[in-house]
Amino acid sequence: MENYKREFIQFLQNAGVLKFGDFTAKSGRKIPYFVNAGEIKTGENIAKLGEFYAKSYLDKVGDKKTVLYGPAYKGISIAVSTSIALAKEGLNVPFFFNRKEAKDHGEGGVFVGYKPTQGEEVVIVEDVITAGTAIRETMEIMKALEGVKVAATFVMVDRKEKGQGEKGAMVEIGEEFGFPVYSVVDVYDIIEYLEEDKANEENVNRIKKYLEVYGAKA
Repeated sequence: MENYKREFIQFLQNAGVLKFGDFTAKSGRKIPYFVNAGEIKTGENIAKLGEFYAKSYLDKVGDKKTVLYGPAYKGISIAVSTSIALAKEGLNVPFFFNRKEAKDHGEGGVFVGYKPTQGEEVVIVEDVITAGTAIRETMEIMKALEGVKVAATFVMVDRKEKGQGEKGAMVEIGEEFGFPVYSVVDVYDIIEYLEEDKANEENVNRIKKYLEVYGAKA
């Protein structure tokens, strides 16, 4: 396993972002592990997370300037921290996020921050995609931005799960909307990491059994 992947998984565990147990995803699936960016609660940790996203951005998108979008609520801090990390690398990108409910006074509207204009490209930063439910909701919101194209989406973990069919949710999203979805690590990286310590055997077995049911075929 590449060092940066091991470092990232260790970071997720130490920050309480990656947990094992019994959880229910937004898709309704009962899952044996949970990835929750909402557990990042300190300046040091959110700065570190932004650095990982910025590294992925630079690896996949390069120094192309886009606009970062963080879906409320967890994506907001990811968008802010990633933009800061990119600025430190010499790439100054604007960011914006949405309100859960449109504001009917003041500046109004559903978006906060930079508002992309026609011809600009947006990169969505999310915590995780399970069945693709949340990203489809985000794409509905994006329809309000006329002439704006989504160039890519970045998430922490590719869960390698089925979406609406047998293909992986991230693959389905890419095919449905025409942009790539990138992750820092995937569930098989997590399994490989856990298998290095026999104390994790139960969690490994539960994740593997889960993937036998919900794992993507492609």
